[in-house]
Amino acid sequence: MNRFRWFYHPVLIFVFSILALAASLCLYLYWYIGVSAGLTSVIQKYNLDPSQFFEINTWVVILVLSILVGIILIGVFVIFIYNQKTLQLYRLQRNFINNFTHELKTPVTSLKLYLETFAQHDLSREEQIKYVGYMIHDVERLLNNINRILNLARIESGNYWKEFVEVDLVGTVRQFYQNNADLFRNCEVRIYNPIEKPLYCPINPLLFDMLLMNIMTNAVNYNESDHPRVDIHFVPLKKGLHIRFRDNGVGIEKSEIRKIFRMFYQVGNPDNMTAAGGGLGLYLVQQIARIHRGRVTAESEGKGKGSVFALTLPRRVQVEG
Repeated sequence: MNRFRWFYHPVLIFVFSILALAASLCLYLYWYIGVSAGLTSVIQKYNLDPSQFFEINTWVVILVLSILVGIILIGVFVIFIYNQKTLQLYRLQRNFINNFTHELKTPVTSLKLYLETFAQHDLSREEQIKYVGYMIHDVERLLNNINRILNLARIESGNYWKEFVEVDLVGTVRQFYQNNADLFRNCEVRIYNPIEKPLYCPINPLLFDMLLMNIMTNAVNYNESDHPRVDIHFVPLKKGLHIRFRDNGVGIEKSEIRKIFRMFYQVGNPDNMTAAGGGLGLYLVQQIARIHRGRVTAESEGKGKGSVFALTLPRRVQVEG
């Protein structure tokens, strides 16, 4: 499909539109000057009825010109739509840059303040440990933001890891939670496997960990409950596996559900993004699901009613070479 992407390029469509316009003008001149003159000479030579010939010629010209004008209008419409999408992407990128700059500047400013405190004050051991903990948290925040950008670049360029291995996804999710328990220590995570047997599926472990991290951190970051909770349900299918991540977070408006997987998009006013992150987490989740020949969808009953992210994976994934 990507090899034909050049065919939809707006510049090429614009060129086709101009060529169609030029062709319509040339055909008009040709038919009404050259052909009409030729028909006139034939009619005069054989004493034929002129109305029969010129009526047919006129309708042919009208039909062809209508088709060409239709092509021109379609081309202009496509260019207009593309321009609108380009402007929207530019606006989202601008907002992302502003937001991401804030995400980088805040922990750096915080680290600078803590280091100045160390340099100017004689702190007790207890206070030192406290401030070191704050600095570690800020460093982790910086690393997470940088890793998201690097992972996005790798996935967009196709430089992702293609090694797929057959693993038990239930065990993989449990192991992921155990390895990152400190990140979700304030969140209750419950894993449900109705058949209580291993559910094997071929995955790319590094990419799948990235997917889990983005879904889980999204559920924690967008949660105002005193007791955040994420329930993970495994639902075996005939030709695949369904994994549902249900949280008790802030929820999503129905009008926003189809937009949240867009690059740089964040729920709320796109010109005033204040939430953590830069609108890349769910976009990465969607791209990783596609790499696994699966799909991810979102559900919510509205604001304050939590969200459900459903991941569907095939049992057998064929990896392109």
